[in-house]
Amino acid sequence: MDALDLARWQFAVTTVYHFIFVPITIGLSALVAGLQTAWVRTGRPEYLRATKFWGKLFLINFAMGVVTGIVQEFQFGMNWSAYSRFVGDIFGAPLAIEGLLAFFLESTFLGLWIFGWDRLPKKVHLATIWLASIGTMLSAYFILAANSWMQHPVGYTVNAERGRAELTDIVAVLTNSTALVTFPHTITACFLTAGALMLAVAAWHVRRDHQPEVFRPALRLGAWVVLVAGVGVLVTGDLQARVMTEQQPMKMAAAEALYETSQPASFSVFTVGSLDGRSELASVRIPSLLSFMATGSLDGSVEGINDLQAAYVERYGEGDYVPYVPVTYWSFRLMIGFGALAMAVAALALWATRRGRRPAGRWLWIAAVSAVAMPLLANSFGWIFTEVGRQPWTVFGLFKTSESVSPSVSASHVATSLIVFTLLYGGLAVVELMLMLRYARAGAPEIVVPESDDASDEDRPLAFAY
Repeated sequence: MDALDLARWQFAVTTVYHFIFVPITIGLSALVAGLQTAWVRTGRPEYLRATKFWGKLFLINFAMGVVTGIVQEFQFGMNWSAYSRFVGDIFGAPLAIEGLLAFFLESTFLGLWIFGWDRLPKKVHLATIWLASIGTMLSAYFILAANSWMQHPVGYTVNAERGRAELTDIVAVLTNSTALVTFPHTITACFLTAGALMLAVAAWHVRRDHQPEVFRPALRLGAWVVLVAGVGVLVTGDLQARVMTEQQPMKMAAAEALYETSQPASFSVFTVGSLDGRSELASVRIPSLLSFMATGSLDGSVEGINDLQAAYVERYGEGDYVPYVPVTYWSFRLMIGFGALAMAVAALALWATRRGRRPAGRWLWIAAVSAVAMPLLANSFGWIFTEVGRQPWTVFGLFKTSESVSPSVSASHVATSLIVFTLLYGGLAVVELMLMLRYARAGAPEIVVPESDDASDEDRPLAFAY
């Protein structure tokens, strides 16, 4: 493989790895804030114990997300310097806002939340975790705005003399229609992921009848979050599919391996045939579903790959504008499938534990504990679909991936960093898993609730909450 292929592999490894932590951080921060709100309002110690327990898992995950995110951004200058020179004036703006505003907001107030137990008034301390949670969502928005510009560039002009895109309208970039539909889809997926984690960990404890006063409510809360967020993912995903079809019709055609324009177009749940989808031996299809997903109409017309390839050649010049169909096709289905499977497990868990029931069989508990992996896989396949389906472009219609790689970085250099980062991330994954399992198995701490919240001026050592 040449430097381009290796650089793409490295970016894929680091991005998918980093995004394991992001949705858990965003979703779990809001759930922890909700649990602490319940404690402040009711004074019930179970809510405080749950806040401490889930807060500890949230902090472990947050720390890993920060470390992996910093490494990911370094790649733009290392492996993709040509891309950075072309888009830096635009791409850097939302990322700078994210770092200066959103990340400082979440990190500052998260620090106050960590060290503010028993030192800040209850409601002030509660506000810190809510502000930290809002900061995580703002971070997501600015990063998605940057990525959305790559999918649908707006608010720019190309300076032919300097050979780069230049920002003309930051408001247009931040209000990009792609970002406006991608953000709610991503945030609901984050809650789906955090809910599945809560469901899985709580199910493990409930199965062993360990601290039921804390974990039985958490099991049902996690299941409800998965279901509600799952519906949100479906609705926002439907809206996103229509915007995507309008802006990047080739991506939708590749998602179905649809080579000829069809009206109406069916959606294949599963297909057996050639790897690129050109020939089909057997398939399970839902009539008119692809038309509805792409256009909102059951008899809408969906352009095929062949017609789009011809149109792109006429518009952009000679070249192959078809993304790698097998990855695009299957990542789209795996994204939907794993998300739907998580919702099914959550619904089963709610039904099996209704009215205080505790099922004796082990299969429900195995499914519930396994649910933690389902949204993570759905998220990963969703990003793979989004990025692979845009190929051969890094910035759709403006700048190709083949033009984006650093010209002075050799294949051996990229291969070395790829191996090092993969091994390093593998080691970090072991550390993350061990820490999460250790503290998840330990259960909620026993806490003596203070009788008074009166502030004191007496000197006392700063105590770390965990």
